[in-house]
Amino acid sequence: MTWQATILTLFPEMFPGPLGLSLAGKALREGRWAIEAMDIRGFATDRHRTVDDTPFGGGAGMVMRPDVLDAACEAATAANPGAPLVYLTPRGRLLDQALVRDLSAGPGVVILCGRYEGVDQRVIEARGMVEVSAGDFVLSGGEPAALLLLDACIRLLPGVMGGAASAAEESHGADGLLEYPHYTRPAEWQGHRVPDVLLSGHHAEVARWRRAEAEAATRARRPDLWDQFTRRKAEQPNTAKAGRLDGHPAAA
Repeated sequence: MTWQATILTLFPEMFPGPLGLSLAGKALREGRWAIEAMDIRGFATDRHRTVDDTPFGGGAGMVMRPDVLDAACEAATAANPGAPLVYLTPRGRLLDQALVRDLSAGPGVVILCGRYEGVDQRVIEARGMVEVSAGDFVLSGGEPAALLLLDACIRLLPGVMGGAASAAEESHGADGLLEYPHYTRPAEWQGHRVPDVLLSGHHAEVARWRRAEAEAATRARRPDLWDQFTRRKAEQPNTAKAGRLDGHPAAA
């Protein structure tokens, strides 16, 4: 079954954009996923194709109209049945790997890309939209955030990445840790050597080093993730056994 992405946007020409290249582009050509960008203006009813209006209560900017958006959502959800309707907004829940895994495991996603000051709250509630934020910052519109969300989902689809271990060992994996550092040839570069343990050939020692580095990086750089990890570890004493990969401790 092909994973389907349906995008509601004022700028359909922005898609697939960079998702037509590299692994995502190859998977698109192979039919592992598909994308349809619907122009919201096509659902406007006046000759000027108006999609926004001034906000009730006053204030700067314009708000996207609920009647136009509802018609667009009706068409998008009919074209992509069973897929959740996601509205990208700074007010939403923070996009994380857990949500990405959930979305990639489903039939696909319908994404509403807002513009101007945002979307009329009534259509958000009427359509039961899942409000998602790409981060604690504001963009000119939802399109760049949609590309980010789609890229994160597509790479998890079966057959897109070369090896399942790549996803299992990277940042925000099952343990919620950041990833360990990577090194490649040459073994010495500008006076800096690769850590000896990585040249030792001892797989168990390498796994222990990588785990320690992942924990250290998470503790130093993301204390919020570290707190979550330590709480889970305290609640589930067998976490270490459950988080093994091919007989070795799994890294982030």
